[in-house]
Amino acid sequence: MKHSVFARVYPRLATWAEAAGAAEHRRELLAGATGRVIEIGAGHGANFPHYPATVTEVLAVEPEPTLRARAERAARSAPIPVTVADGTAEALPTAGSSFDVAVTSLVLCSVRDVPTALAEIRRVLREDGELRFYEHIRSHDRHFARYQRFADVLWPHFSGGCHLVRPTDETIAESGFTVTEARYLRFPAPAVPMSPHVLGRARITGD
Repeated sequence: MKHSVFARVYPRLATWAEAAGAAEHRRELLAGATGRVIEIGAGHGANFPHYPATVTEVLAVEPEPTLRARAERAARSAPIPVTVADGTAEALPTAGSSFDVAVTSLVLCSVRDVPTALAEIRRVLREDGELRFYEHIRSHDRHFARYQRFADVLWPHFSGGCHLVRPTDETIAESGFTVTEARYLRFPAPAVPMSPHVLGRARITGD
């Protein structure tokens, strides 16, 4: 899964976004996480500095080779043990029921099959495990969502397969998870088509 141009540009964009507020969002996303964590679509490792000491280890899965190499370098200076692995969200390279927390961070917009990815996350989480998510989503405002649909015609071609119109918050709630927290925000600016975001937590829905 190579997106060579995007992989070179994205870390630079991410550095700007971190300074504009994304770093605080990542800290909020990971605050209080404990035990073993699997991060899906770890990119170049932007989350690594924000993991608290209560996390014992992180398995960071990243399919894009250029980003994965950068994540491996970032893992060396992370405050907690991080292992970077090749793999996709739809086929996570690990045994089932083995993680306390799963993290998705600006990645479900670009996976090929979101329901399958969420089913995989359920598979690898322990029964009482938690999903932490920070994703941009289709706007709940129908006028802005229409604008996103127009932009989405070209957007995935220069953004590594990212889609603007996925109702990821709704898909999580429909995929065997109970959303326990969700904060909606517009970032980095209201007019940007990928500005509607959700930052939240979910638990596996009981039978």
